[in-house]
Amino acid sequence: MKPITRLLPFGRLAFSLLVVIAVAPSSQGATAKEINRESRAALRQLYSTTPAARQLKDSATAVLVFPSIVKAGFLVGAQHGDGALLAHDKVKGYYSTSAGSFGLQAGAQKFGYALFFMSNNDLAYLKKSKGWEIGTGPSVVIVDQGVAKSFTTTTMQKGIYAFAFGQKGLMAGLGLQGAKINKIHPR
Repeated sequence: MKPITRLLPFGRLAFSLLVVIAVAPSSQGATAKEINRESRAALRQLYSTTPAARQLKDSATAVLVFPSIVKAGFLVGAQHGDGALLAHDKVKGYYSTSAGSFGLQAGAQKFGYALFFMSNNDLAYLKKSKGWEIGTGPSVVIVDQGVAKSFTTTTMQKGIYAFAFGQKGLMAGLGLQGAKINKIHPR
């Protein structure tokens, strides 16, 4: 029973951290101009370092990019970030992504990810949903270095492809399943 009692203060700390992470990004209220600038810079960086993402660029209907997501946790964790939906180099909307988790975890990290929508149907699902949870709806393929090497124009026709980039910090695991995406209206 002692080990559980010892974890209770850490549980409170983790819960407090969860609240701070969940609330802080929305209270900062990044402007549309800031989100736009950071999203475009993140995409340029992704294209310069990842040939498969560069390949998808011209075939994709749209790209939803979250340039900076903060993830932290100790037993209880959370992540949050804001991003822009770009189609043919024009901003078509702004979105936030957030997720919570519970389990064996400790640490903090910052990363970004981009979702390449390959069809109008997949993009329509994002637009019509009132909060899309990755793992439901259209299938999402998380592209790692191994998969990226086997991309061809015939293998990347359907679905949504996700690229994570810019990971910094110490935290085991990077998953997008369960991340919820909501439309936002920044100032």
